[in-house]
Amino acid sequence: MNFLRTISTRRLIAGSVLSVALVAGGVAAAMAAGGGGTPPPAKPLAAAIHDSLAAPKPTAITARVHFTNNLISTGAVSLGSPLLTGADGRLWLSGGRLRLELQSDAGDAQISVADGRISVYDASSNTLYKAAVPAGKPQGTDTGHGVPSTTEISSALSQLAQQLTLSGAEPGTKAGQPAYTLSVTPKHDAGLLGQAEIAWDADNGVPLHLSLAAAGSGSPVLALDVTDISFGSVDASALSIAPPATAKVVDLGSLGASGRSGPGSATETTGVPAVSAAVPFTLAAPDTLVGLPRTGVRLIHADSHPAALVTYGKSLGAIAVLETAAPAAGHDSGPLGALPAVSIDGATGHELPTALGTLVTVVRGGVSYTLLGSLPPNAAEAALRAVLA
Repeated sequence: MNFLRTISTRRLIAGSVLSVALVAGGVAAAMAAGGGGTPPPAKPLAAAIHDSLAAPKPTAITARVHFTNNLISTGAVSLGSPLLTGADGRLWLSGGRLRLELQSDAGDAQISVADGRISVYDASSNTLYKAAVPAGKPQGTDTGHGVPSTTEISSALSQLAQQLTLSGAEPGTKAGQPAYTLSVTPKHDAGLLGQAEIAWDADNGVPLHLSLAAAGSGSPVLALDVTDISFGSVDASALSIAPPATAKVVDLGSLGASGRSGPGSATETTGVPAVSAAVPFTLAAPDTLVGLPRTGVRLIHADSHPAALVTYGKSLGAIAVLETAAPAAGHDSGPLGALPAVSIDGATGHELPTALGTLVTVVRGGVSYTLLGSLPPNAAEAALRAVLA
């Protein structure tokens, strides 16, 4: 839930859009030269993972990809951007720089990762989103040293199996490459999240497919598939995006930075008494919320203003409540303002239902409350009413 630390409602939606780029980066970061289309020999899961971790990394890649996004129903919002509808596209990677282009009739989306910065230009809204991302390992520095042993990987898998159901490394083919596929299904406390799946090149660890389905569904809600890969030099011009000068710029700050109570803070402010004293509004933090115990109360900053992040439950089924001082009257309510209204204890709120969870926000008594959890809309609304009680 750390991504809620520094964002407003507008930034919360934009941060969800940027997750597309992070998934693409995960696919590209480990790509290496592939072989033919014959399924690989069967291997234990631990051995298949070990071999992929020890595989050499590429110097340059050109690929075609297909992005699937069924997260938001067409009736919930006006969809136009390929980031929200899914699309075919192209990917380039070289020298630690990445560019992903998704193409649609409504306008292309351009995603670039370079020098610790991620940029996403959405032509359908003429908006450029920018953020800092954690620096990765310099390309070419991985020689295979430090890769955990098969025994160590087996031990880690045994621990994961307490919470997750893991398939074996199923041999097959993806994008014309010999591949292993791993399916992961939560055993409990996962809310609406269902099976996740990853497939990688059996010879050298290239991620070729990533997907996430809702609980009880066999169809992916989000998926990124590499459909064709070639290796060799990439022209520098293919790695940069050039938004028009008229583009609106939204700076999302830092994604993935360690949580602190404010810029330059050495320690966090946590707990109900300390956070209550630090925020300019009355904190709402009941001991339990829809049967989940309160697991954290932390001072954060939203648009440089003190705010509170209250969490309930653990793991994938957790609920987060962001509380901030309400904006001045007439302030732009952001993308959620265009969503259908909901009534929360007499206050008008807005709701974003998705296949994997719900975000609902309302302003009451000069405080803005935003609740996010992997639960259906009626449960999210009930949880927010309990916060306001």
